[in-house]
Amino acid sequence: MTTPVPSRRHTIADDLRHQISSGNLKAGERLPSEAELATHYTVSTSTLRNALALLQGEGLVEKIHGNGNFVSRPVRRITYTGGTAALVPWTPFSAPLRMTARTTNIEAPSHLTTLLGVPPRTPLTEILFTTHEGKAPHSLAYTYVPHDLAPAAPPLPEQITAALADRRPPLSEVRERVSARLPTQEEAAILRISSSLAVLSLIRVATDATGRVVEAALFVLPGDRADALFTTRVAEERSSKA
Repeated sequence: MTTPVPSRRHTIADDLRHQISSGNLKAGERLPSEAELATHYTVSTSTLRNALALLQGEGLVEKIHGNGNFVSRPVRRITYTGGTAALVPWTPFSAPLRMTARTTNIEAPSHLTTLLGVPPRTPLTEILFTTHEGKAPHSLAYTYVPHDLAPAAPPLPEQITAALADRRPPLSEVRERVSARLPTQEEAAILRISSSLAVLSLIRVATDATGRVVEAALFVLPGDRADALFTTRVAEERSSKA
């Protein structure tokens, strides 16, 4: 049986991977330019970029547009636990992460009308949460609430959860859907990740006792730094039935 010959992009990726694991290329170090690397490995720029894409997908190399390719620093893993108190679920578990928030008034686009059960162009408030580890962006959360339930003045990021809870009726149901997908171009650019690195996408929809959707949130968590944990209290359920 003939052993397959590794492609040039895999050979290049293997060499760079070895240099990173051996410490010859250190975390945070800028790689030579793509043109220089292509010349060094005697390949085309496209082949070289394909090799780098493999390492970007593994989280070993980070491409910063306009600055070049860098050896990635170890990123902090976070755990999404879900539940009604989890508007910004990573906050209590990842204290070193710094969070910023941007509030924008929008009219509901088509993909949100179904999610929130509102007519097109309904006034909404969009809150974009971005967490940072040091200077590097870590994860994203888009939260949408009906405009009449949004705080009158944008509070500090750590106060937004409480401010929203004070203005909305008690929740009766929270539905969460988890999927894995590739990031959009905008998400990849904001998070500075490769478009080939899968993200954990969580859509969370909260409804009050009248059936009105009072909050919809989209969390975008890069797959190299996030886990989702859901716990079912089986013993408590059995005892309540008894």
